[in-house]
Amino acid sequence: MAQSRIIVGLAAHVDAGKTTLSEAMLYTAGKIRKAGRVDHQDAYLDTDPMEKERGITIFSKQAELEWKKRPITLVDTPGHADFSGETERALGIVDMAVLVISAQEGPQSHTLTLWRILRQLSCPVVLFVNKCDRPDTDEKQVMRRIRKELSESAVRMDAQDSQEQIAMCDEAALDYFLRSGSIPDFKISQMIRERKLFPA
Repeated sequence: MAQSRIIVGLAAHVDAGKTTLSEAMLYTAGKIRKAGRVDHQDAYLDTDPMEKERGITIFSKQAELEWKKRPITLVDTPGHADFSGETERALGIVDMAVLVISAQEGPQSHTLTLWRILRQLSCPVVLFVNKCDRPDTDEKQVMRRIRKELSESAVRMDAQDSQEQIAMCDEAALDYFLRSGSIPDFKISQMIRERKLFPA
């Protein structure tokens, strides 16, 4: 049985690595044969001459891909604050958003603006902490800042105590955890949809 299409928006403060992430997603899903780069001016979704020249996303674009038989419309939005109106219009149509945060800088000024917009839209959000491979990155400190500045319900999903952290975000999830030691996937999905959990 075919799964319904989901519209996923990518949003970030400029230079957090959003375009690199979109290229990786398109490449991994088999949509493109080679991941492009902003500095090479060959990113799949940055097609406008001004975008190529300035090395930033100016206009929202979309691409169709499929992952595990789920059709996805990927919407890439501008990261520069000057084009936040374009970003806000695009985010108004998405089913969920991936908010990209640089592990080096943590949540920045435009990240907070995007967070407020997504909250106003009641949009589920997955947090993608990027650039963790940099040698001077303190991942624990970044997560502390995310939990302080965005939401206490932000949970690093690969942490050893992630299930315990998820359980603290919702009473029903806590009940599952106390009874069986784990929280079922359907409950985690429900919490994400209801903005009770922001997986990182």
